[in-house]
Amino acid sequence: MWSEICLCLVAFIVIRISHCFCKWSNPKCEGKLPPGSMGLPIIGETLQFLFPYKTHDVAPFLKRRIARYGPLFRTSLFGQKIIVSTDPEINYTILQRESTNFSFWLTDSFNVFLGEGNMLTQHGTFHRYMKNLILHLVGPESLKGKLLRPMDEATSRHLRSWATLGSVNVKDAIEEMIFESFAKRLISYEERKDGKKLLDNYKAFMNGLISLPVNIPGTAFHACVQGSKNAIKVITDIYHERKASKIPHNDFLDRLIEEEEKENAFMDDGVAINMLFLLLFGAFESTSEAITLLTKFIFDHPAVLEELTKEHEAILKSRKNQESGLTWQEYKSMNFTHMVINETVRLANIAPLIFRKVGKDAEMKGYTIPKGWIVLVAPAVVHLNPEKYENPLEFNPWRWKEQDLHSGSKTFMAWGSGTRLCVGADFAKLQIAIFIHHFVTKYRWSVTKGGDFIRRPSLIFPNGIHIRIAEKQKC
Repeated sequence: MWSEICLCLVAFIVIRISHCFCKWSNPKCEGKLPPGSMGLPIIGETLQFLFPYKTHDVAPFLKRRIARYGPLFRTSLFGQKIIVSTDPEINYTILQRESTNFSFWLTDSFNVFLGEGNMLTQHGTFHRYMKNLILHLVGPESLKGKLLRPMDEATSRHLRSWATLGSVNVKDAIEEMIFESFAKRLISYEERKDGKKLLDNYKAFMNGLISLPVNIPGTAFHACVQGSKNAIKVITDIYHERKASKIPHNDFLDRLIEEEEKENAFMDDGVAINMLFLLLFGAFESTSEAITLLTKFIFDHPAVLEELTKEHEAILKSRKNQESGLTWQEYKSMNFTHMVINETVRLANIAPLIFRKVGKDAEMKGYTIPKGWIVLVAPAVVHLNPEKYENPLEFNPWRWKEQDLHSGSKTFMAWGSGTRLCVGADFAKLQIAIFIHHFVTKYRWSVTKGGDFIRRPSLIFPNGIHIRIAEKQKC
């Protein structure tokens, strides 16, 4: 009798599990869902998605599914039902239609750190207000009138310091350079003087940002949580000290406090602190990755280095005063440099994933994208499409000759697209160009070790890129 009861229980459990698995694998939809697999319940295909790989090519996870299902397929990642789009037309349509139908979305891991009402998830009037505030800091007019000279001086000073050391890890050194310069402009923070290890906390935050959300000591996610908490505490203390003292520092924090104190202000303490945290993160991380990768690219391609050197030495020769700093006109004249920047960010794919949440059912190319699902746009697939770019895995800046170097398109989304076009793009391009200008005209250097990278899916240099560097002898 007991054996029969046990068999019935086992049969019941198996049936229930099978039913749940079947329901998970075949989600309901009013129309026709794209093909694909949902993986295991809850976990989905997250583990396969996060599996690291060592190539500039399309992620194996995407490549296998595109070959099997086509450019639009369904899956489940991070506990969410996902439609992955690698179709340029669909991507462009979704990113241009920023609205309640395709609204900006972050994984639960991001929201743990940033809060549900963080700056990134805002849209409409509030989003435009925030964007205009940031453009006041890093928009073209501010870069030209306020930031160019200090960025030029800081880059020159740091490279001289590298040369005195003789050997540096480019990734660490670039992070320090950009973080120091931007943190000073943002909140008048100086790591060496204040000693609060803000940069280290940001590094911990970044290293675990795209990882399994297991908050146990020893895991990358736990270090990420602690790093974000510590960084936000430092920024919060600086914010409240400044607000209480009312002593101006001529930085962006002054502007935020002015905004917060206006009648009927959009800004409050929480929004201001969140903005400062995200701006610091965005300013140094993606730009440092791009410059690190660029260093490897131009070392591996002597013809590119030769052409860059020619362009920048011509700028020096045309100056009336050889000791004067870089000008905006000189920056805008760097045609080949901008070709190199575009090619670097095309291959770097520093922001390989863009998420949007679907507000109502959307019909696209015969398929239904259901309300409540997440669309994952994968620009990297377009950037590496041989139908759009000849020999797409080859670093070839000349492919950008006679093309528009300063805007996005359906086939070039390195800086995003639509209303979410990266507001820091001009800042990043200027910082990269300034670095190239000093690096190729004033220094001899060579890569001595490192240069290997992994993607998961963000770009990581586990051993950095180490260079030997010395000042060129003046003729």
